[in-house]
Amino acid sequence: MKIKTKLVAGIAFLFALFVIIGGLGAYFIKLLSDESDQIIEDNYESVEYTKAMTQALDEMKRYHTEFFFSPNQDSLINQVREQMLRQAIVVFEKNLKNEEDNITESGEKELVQSLRSNYTHLLQLTQSATNRSTPSDYYFNEIIPQYKDLQKDIYQISEVNLRAIDRKNNSAQATAQKVLSYISVIGVVAFIVYFTFFLNFPGYIANPIQELSHSIRLLANKNYQQRLHFTSNDEFGEVASAFNSMAEKLDEYENSNLAKILFDKKRLDTVINNMRDAIIGLDENLRILFINQEATKLMVVNSEEVIGKYAPDIALTNDLMRNLIQDLVTDVTSESQTPLKIVVDNKESYFTKDIIDVVFVRTGETNSRKIGYVIVLKNITHFQELNVAKTNFIATISHELKTPISSINLSLKLLEDDRIGSINEEQKHMIDNIKADTQRLLKITRELLDLTQVETGNIQLHFRATKPQEIIDYAYEALKAQIEQKDIQIEIIADYSLPELYIDREKTAWVMINLLSNAVRYSSEQSRIIISAIQKNKSVVFSVQDFGKGIDKAYHEKIFERYFRIPDQNNGSLGTGLGLAISKEFITAQGGKIWVESEQHGKGSNFLFTIPVTLV
Repeated sequence: MKIKTKLVAGIAFLFALFVIIGGLGAYFIKLLSDESDQIIEDNYESVEYTKAMTQALDEMKRYHTEFFFSPNQDSLINQVREQMLRQAIVVFEKNLKNEEDNITESGEKELVQSLRSNYTHLLQLTQSATNRSTPSDYYFNEIIPQYKDLQKDIYQISEVNLRAIDRKNNSAQATAQKVLSYISVIGVVAFIVYFTFFLNFPGYIANPIQELSHSIRLLANKNYQQRLHFTSNDEFGEVASAFNSMAEKLDEYENSNLAKILFDKKRLDTVINNMRDAIIGLDENLRILFINQEATKLMVVNSEEVIGKYAPDIALTNDLMRNLIQDLVTDVTSESQTPLKIVVDNKESYFTKDIIDVVFVRTGETNSRKIGYVIVLKNITHFQELNVAKTNFIATISHELKTPISSINLSLKLLEDDRIGSINEEQKHMIDNIKADTQRLLKITRELLDLTQVETGNIQLHFRATKPQEIIDYAYEALKAQIEQKDIQIEIIADYSLPELYIDREKTAWVMINLLSNAVRYSSEQSRIIISAIQKNKSVVFSVQDFGKGIDKAYHEKIFERYFRIPDQNNGSLGTGLGLAISKEFITAQGGKIWVESEQHGKGSNFLFTIPVTLV
């Protein structure tokens, strides 16, 4: 039977149940109504007939009493009396006739016949009363007894019908009690049937759907042994058959591909083990899933000892593991990209750490979820050695260049001395150009020397108490000539009540000079630059804001990398790409941060750096 047919049948069953209850109620009400109508029709009318006959008989008796004992010579009065007598006779005979037509009880017929006989005899007696010599004796001896017989018959007829009314009323009450009992029983049965139907029928439709949904979820979780057991021959049975067939085929496919999956897993394990990079796989709960030979070599462990174990437990006795999972345990990504120094075969080696989040989307779902992590350690020892060699080379070259540059500066000063000899304007112009190039070479040399300090980690900081205003004033005075040359308006926003900072004054001033120099270089003539220093929370924030071309958002991070220069930035002489990188190292070494804000290209830039007040 189809589900639609079952729904229609269920609704039809409820409708039929309501019709049956309504029909039985109507039947019992009709039964009570018929019994009441029968009482009124059969007996109540007979009682009314006897009352009317009694009143008419009393009227006739009063006439005969007055006729025999109070005769009146007034003809008008006699006519009225005779008229009333005739009316009483008509009423009596009419009700007697009605009673004869309404005989319903046992013995009532004989009483009515007796009443008819006695009434006929009464009429005969009254008609012959005028011929009697002694009317009064005749009245008492003949007529009065006849009246009594009539009254007796009428009373007995009334009693028969009253008893019948009482009997039928009791019967109607008994019937009403039975009807009430029947309706109560039928109502209770109907309620039980309806309530049972109400509880079971929705589940008949919903339960298979819930079971189907549950089985589908199990199937999605690769439980291909799941089966549906619907015995009905409806759509649910067809769905169960199709589902079981699909699950069986998936189970066969899973079993047939198990060997291939195992082979692929073994091949993948072989590939991972033969990689030169150290690789460790973790699940979302930080349990170790796999680890290759290079990683076990670095950690000095056996793979059997750590696979399946909780990584933080391993980290309790293994410093390298503790370093590798530190970001995962604290859920805080470290901004530092400093290579890890690990001793391998009694030799210092350098590695970079890369943590890859493994994200998975289940079939049929849209939301992705993290199912694990892969930690990769890349050996960069060779590159680190090259970098050290490069740093040493740059340091050597920088030191070697300082001597000839100093000699050039000394020679230029001698050429400018009038005691050596006079020079013309063309020669003076050439000397100025040589001096500018020499200063540029000297600046590059100093930056390279600072860079070598940064790369070797040998930044020498000389901390002392310094007011923030002094840093701003020092930078302004150092670049005052360039600022006046381009007629740039400088706005300084600094509170003299700012707390003193315990910093390296020269290096912090060098950072401010570098930022202000860049702002001057990329600002047009007669423009404006804002220099400010304000306290925010537990830090003092320095900023240099210009209104030049601005910096595209794509370069906000890259400009602090070494040797990076923004493409198509043709404004005056190009820098070395080291100033901002060195500035970042200087500020970071003092516990601060440096960044740039430039919302839109062409709207200027705002370089900011912070120095913690807690260092005072």
